[in-house]
Amino acid sequence: MVFKTNTSIVNGAGIPVVLVHGWKSHPGIWKNLLPVLEKNNTTTWVFDHCSMSRASLEEIATGLEVFIQQMRYKTGYPGPVDMICHSMGTGIARYLLEVIDGTRKSEQVRQLIGIGPPNNGSALAELFNDPVHGREIIEKLTGIFVPEGYDPVDDIIVQQFRPGSALMERLQKAGVRSDIKYRIILAENFSRLPGFFPPFRGMTWELSGERNWQTTYSGDGIVSHDDSIIQGASVEILPKDSRVLEYSGDAYCHIKLPRNPEVIESVINYLAIPPVQR
Repeated sequence: MVFKTNTSIVNGAGIPVVLVHGWKSHPGIWKNLLPVLEKNNTTTWVFDHCSMSRASLEEIATGLEVFIQQMRYKTGYPGPVDMICHSMGTGIARYLLEVIDGTRKSEQVRQLIGIGPPNNGSALAELFNDPVHGREIIEKLTGIFVPEGYDPVDDIIVQQFRPGSALMERLQKAGVRSDIKYRIILAENFSRLPGFFPPFRGMTWELSGERNWQTTYSGDGIVSHDDSIIQGASVEILPKDSRVLEYSGDAYCHIKLPRNPEVIESVINYLAIPPVQR
């Protein structure tokens, strides 16, 4: 793990922000958000788990716990934090908060903001393992979302994020925490443009209630809304004006969401909410 922080400035509520990137990603996804946070006088703690690429979700979540403890010790800050997570990074944070810390609730978190999170498991993770469609889907995403020669069998995180896995059942059983405000930021291809996410012609794969495969425009190319939405969480679906998709549609696909200006604006608005308005 790499520990990074900007501790010289604090936001108006005095609440640091913990940033958690997703699967096969890196802290560079926050490059557009970090300057805005700094401009808004927000302390940032960036959790980098790139070196834990072969670790389980439990191990990475434990690493996040250690990271937060170390940052508290380094900065002397004892209070609540806000967490901003992209994709499976939300699962890392949720596993820490709901499973590891779910009973004692020693981790003080004001709000958890998930950007395109597979909260209910990832239909795409299941699709990677599908004997009929899996290989074709992996080939379509090679060099875009997965590396050359990718084999999902060897990927512990993908196996753990399959809907119905033991880990996903553990999260479901633990449930969300009443002391944390959960916020979900999603994207949708309202205009049904193929260029929104070209590998799937602008659509997102999902599992129907009968566990049959289908595609939908209600997703960001990688994560469908059904994968994301959980009870008790506020949901914001972008863009607010679908006309922007005509000239910047691909900016709303899953991979680019953390850098998207409208997503960043929403994040800043959530961070600006005073603690008493949880």
